[in-house]
Amino acid sequence: MSKVTVDTALCKRCGICIEFCPVGVFVRETDGTPVPQYQDKCTGCRLCVLRCPDFAIEVEVLGDDR
Repeated sequence: MSKVTVDTALCKRCGICIEFCPVGVFVRETDGTPVPQYQDKCTGCRLCVLRCPDFAIEVEVLGDDR
């Protein structure tokens, strides 16, 4: 299991994380803010972290479930 956090102070709401997440962890708020709504789906691949141009996302792997 993984914990995904978005630093909304750094995020420019580009949506890259939403588009690149292979399992659909994020939903877009009305203002464009990505919210990790479905954290239980997160596989810890960190594609969102690697693609985020603002370094606004952190993924912490909580257990070794691989």
